[in-house]
Amino acid sequence: MTNYPEPPYPDQQQDMPGQTEAMDPRPDHGERSYVGHGRLLDRRALITGADSGIGRAVAIAYAREGADVAISYLNEHEDAEETKRLVEDAGRRALLLPGDISDPAHARKIVEETASAFGRIDILVNNAAHQATFAKVEDISDEEWQITFATNMHAMFYLVKAALPHMRAGSSIINTTSINAEDPSEQLLAYATTKGAIYNFTAGLGKMLAERKIRVNAVAPGPVWTPLIPSTMPPEKVKSFGADTPLGRAAQPAELAPPYVLLASDEASYITGATIPVTGGRAFL
Repeated sequence: MTNYPEPPYPDQQQDMPGQTEAMDPRPDHGERSYVGHGRLLDRRALITGADSGIGRAVAIAYAREGADVAISYLNEHEDAEETKRLVEDAGRRALLLPGDISDPAHARKIVEETASAFGRIDILVNNAAHQATFAKVEDISDEEWQITFATNMHAMFYLVKAALPHMRAGSSIINTTSINAEDPSEQLLAYATTKGAIYNFTAGLGKMLAERKIRVNAVAPGPVWTPLIPSTMPPEKVKSFGADTPLGRAAQPAELAPPYVLLASDEASYITGATIPVTGGRAFL
């Protein structure tokens, strides 16, 4: 509760989609703190957006809990290589899958590559996201609106549909929604709208797959200190990021990993169609 930095954060800006090494303070993904307990022993996971931020923290936690991890990412190769190293240091297999999941052919391809390398898929974490900040609706181009939906929402559909033939009873799908699903930021209109759709997609898909004994849940983060922040938000927002939460700061990615572990594990065997808020005290639905 008291070990992490609070705003104001140092002035900083990056080009999209951002790099971990350039951030100040550097995010904590649980590199030194996460201790596994075998809760995901010999499971096989595919995590999108696993090169940095929440995705890297989940990859570290899953590996230390005993899972092999396929690391899907856009083009942040240095960050992805570091995630791969951390997974392999935990004694688990890691598979790098660069490319754009908004392309349905690529989404299907990475599912097939994961299943071919690992034999099956036990956990699918739909975490990758695109966001950008705009002050006015008129500033949002048609192309921006489309790529936000294609990356954040449509890709989930492609990945789920492709992964299901490789999943068995007891498998788990975990989607990353957001506090923006309930309390949308006016400067993140496209992003927030997709996060509301993901919340609904999770609830409906959970019902649809219940008969197959495949659970579907979501995590709704509040503000989290990831490369998306200095690369997509104006300087004044970066400096004060997370200050408006009751806890007074942004979360570190390491603080998001435990709910993803819970939802992937047998400890959550009676949880489906649910969303767990990790919001620093901000109310969620």
